[in-house]
Amino acid sequence: MRAAALLALLAAAAPAHAASLDGSHLSLPWAVPFVGILLSIAIWPLAGPGFWHHHYGKIAAGWALAFLIPFALMFGMDAAWAGLVHALLAEYIPFILLLVALFTVSGGIYIRGNLRGTPALNTLILMVGGVLASFMGTTGASMLLIRPLIRANDNRKTNAHVVIFFIFIVSNIGGSLTPLGDPPLFLGFLKGVTFFWTAAHIWPDTLFLVVVLLIMFFLLDSFFYRNEGVRREDPTPDDERFGFDGGINFVLLGCVVALVLMSGIWKPGVVFNVYGTEVSLPGLVRDLGMIVVTFVSLAVTPKAVHESNQFGWGPMEEVAKLFAGIFLTIIPVIAMLQAGVDGAFSGVVRAVTNADGTPNPAMYFWATGMLSGFLDNAPTYLVFFNTAGGDAVELMGPLAVTLAAVSAGSVFMGALTYIGNAPNLMVKAIAEDRGVRMPSFFGYMVWSFGILVPLYLLLTWLFFR
Repeated sequence: MRAAALLALLAAAAPAHAASLDGSHLSLPWAVPFVGILLSIAIWPLAGPGFWHHHYGKIAAGWALAFLIPFALMFGMDAAWAGLVHALLAEYIPFILLLVALFTVSGGIYIRGNLRGTPALNTLILMVGGVLASFMGTTGASMLLIRPLIRANDNRKTNAHVVIFFIFIVSNIGGSLTPLGDPPLFLGFLKGVTFFWTAAHIWPDTLFLVVVLLIMFFLLDSFFYRNEGVRREDPTPDDERFGFDGGINFVLLGCVVALVLMSGIWKPGVVFNVYGTEVSLPGLVRDLGMIVVTFVSLAVTPKAVHESNQFGWGPMEEVAKLFAGIFLTIIPVIAMLQAGVDGAFSGVVRAVTNADGTPNPAMYFWATGMLSGFLDNAPTYLVFFNTAGGDAVELMGPLAVTLAAVSAGSVFMGALTYIGNAPNLMVKAIAEDRGVRMPSFFGYMVWSFGILVPLYLLLTWLFFR
């Protein structure tokens, strides 16, 4: 109710044009709501999962109001409304509509049958998932493949490592090539990064990581497979033929890809100004198309498919509420970063900048990556995208290595912890529900840091020196 009242008050005072926010006039306390909501996301699900499950929406709203109310009082309703409208129309709504469409479409596809979890088959599933992740999102690919992968290995004594490498490859690294793959890259797309830019610039990095991880997995899985001895009775024996149910959703997935491509290629020059925020006709068509795809998927997908996939709106509802708070509280942080050395985050800017004033790609890779691993990779990407200047044209041109470092760091290092990327916890929960003994939060980090950090160091030497 308090949030609704504030929005109504802001709407009543809406200006015709947005006022620009000079980040050099803002101090560090304006970043507290943003840091607060990220720390809440990182800590509460572990420290108080029951409380978090019932109150995460209120917590996100509280942090959003902790920014909006003081901001409106200090800078006026015009500035607060301008920031709110821009956050909603330019970033949040397109972001959420894409995630909802991919979530719905992937939830409408069910892989039936029970395969045999040999090292070769497991490696093949991980490879296929890594490719699919860039075209149906890390969440979509993870939800599509994790259940059949677990069924294939549910009679093996040692199978947690299969899920761990699945999180590495499918839930994170595989989604690094297109804006469809991972939320940070779609935010970059909304900021002006072209659809195929990321694929063109970090495909060698992605290929290197995926190939090395697949080889490591095959060798490790082969070792466990050979030394398991007598396997337990298969709890899900073959009782139906292998195949796909809800196949029409593959067509709808193609529609999602086409809509995103269209919005990046079609340039009719038609722009609508909504309280100072420019909304292009292609972007509007894309967003409306996502809504249509979502409703068509829900209408044509058989109920049995959703039941088999245990499809529900809980995960999407959580993402929608949390990112509403994130996109609002990040407004002053971005403004302060764009102010460069004149802003409150001058220390951050200097830390990722060489002595001659040029960006240091290696520092951008590690700063973006480590924060992505422990906070959330989408807002972290935005933070360092703006630290590097926030101009997509310049970042894709003279500063291409820096943008590649930010993109790679935010996607790759989301695999370092269970909370680095949304699919990580979802995959863990599904695996544990089906009897897989997954490692604890810190136990998982032993795996991730032991395997991934040496690879990231080598990647830095190869591509970001």
